[in-house]
Amino acid sequence: MMLRKLPGPFFGWLGVLMFLLLMQFLIRWLPELAGKDLPFLVIVELIAYNLAYMVVLAVPMSTLLAALMAFGQLVESKAYTVMKSAGISFGQLVWPALIVGLFVTSFMVYFNTVMLPESNHRARMLWSTIRMQQPGFELRPGVFYEGIEDYSILVRERPKGSNQLNGITIYDYTRGRREQAVIRAAHGTLESDSLGREITMVLYDGEMHRPLTRDANNTQERYEKMRFDRHTLRLDISDFGFQRSDEDERRTRRTARTMRIAGLRQAADSMRTEIGFDLQEIRNSPHHPYRPDASDDPVAPWPPPDTLDTGAASFLLRDLPPDRQPSLLDGALQQARSLQSSLRSTRRSVEWKGERVRTYRVEIMKKYSIAVACVVFIFIGAPLGLSIRRGSLGVSAAFAMGIFLFYWITLVQGEKLADRAVIPPWLGMWIANIIMVTVGCWLVAYIVLDLRATPALRTRLWMWLRSLWSDASST
Repeated sequence: MMLRKLPGPFFGWLGVLMFLLLMQFLIRWLPELAGKDLPFLVIVELIAYNLAYMVVLAVPMSTLLAALMAFGQLVESKAYTVMKSAGISFGQLVWPALIVGLFVTSFMVYFNTVMLPESNHRARMLWSTIRMQQPGFELRPGVFYEGIEDYSILVRERPKGSNQLNGITIYDYTRGRREQAVIRAAHGTLESDSLGREITMVLYDGEMHRPLTRDANNTQERYEKMRFDRHTLRLDISDFGFQRSDEDERRTRRTARTMRIAGLRQAADSMRTEIGFDLQEIRNSPHHPYRPDASDDPVAPWPPPDTLDTGAASFLLRDLPPDRQPSLLDGALQQARSLQSSLRSTRRSVEWKGERVRTYRVEIMKKYSIAVACVVFIFIGAPLGLSIRRGSLGVSAAFAMGIFLFYWITLVQGEKLADRAVIPPWLGMWIANIIMVTVGCWLVAYIVLDLRATPALRTRLWMWLRSLWSDASST
């Protein structure tokens, strides 16, 4: 019976959540993608790659909503009361849903460990290609853009989602650096032709400054200042046409979020090996002996400079000629400072590599913990749905939203604490599931023991205390 009730709410909510997440993505990025002369299939491909992270968010929440609605409808329709009177236990009712949750979890394990990293990598690679080959994406306010030959462009303000430019300054080097022209405009627009080979900048309310050298018509050098209401500047970008090559993939390195499990483990093991070599190098560092070498080499190994004692140094050097003592002491101090700098550099390297190892381990644990959340949400959704006695859309959505927000906030905070080495990576990524399973066990006990039919816990505690007081008074 439960196998018939779960698919409808699950796929219905999955479609709704995917639609909402997709709309959020389009609202955020479509204005940046539109009007940039990107091929339509490239935009579709970019959206398809970003659907992967939406699936990771939507599937666990859809599972929770489906469980709440399915089991809530059993109570609302009195079917659960009939099942209990027929001798059907809570375990017999729930185990098919848990089996479905295990299947969904298995799919999500594969999705999170194989499909999600590859989609993230391809989306990141495609974004990198777009930003490098479409100069419109690189016109950032307050930063000179020099990606077009013989031009340097500065835009003070560029409203998101539009081709409007404000506070424009252009340095034109087409006649050489000595004859550069400076163009300033209050505002303008950025347009491109249908073939993507040329960008047209239409400038308004500005002025142009440029030197005029001697020629047949000019017998002396002059400086020209020209004001304009409208000026059109055409820039050749034929070399920036949108093309992808194997170089794009080689250029885009994989990060922790774009690596598969095998790559993450290999990277973590490699970092741990390097940490071991660095620590061994520190142990083998020549930080002793304290007595300098009395050979002809004036540079002897010494401890860090902040541990040197001038009196002790004089005592150690007492057997050497006085004219050699200053040079030996200076050489020892110089070597000690070099050693101290090397040790600090090695320590920073070890700390950085340790952070990378924690990041890789956190990412591994997160991929599995989010997948396991599907069956955990079934485990908590079944007794909760029977407890709230409502299977309506609004009630289920409200409970699911609260649970999922708590779960996601706990997961994010656990990830931050694990990255900072406050708690172990496994605890940071699994603490949300541990809390949910604990709450689920209490809800299962609440349903199985039928605690709703018994007095509240505080009432029973008060009655017990009163009975103790009565017995004490009677004696």
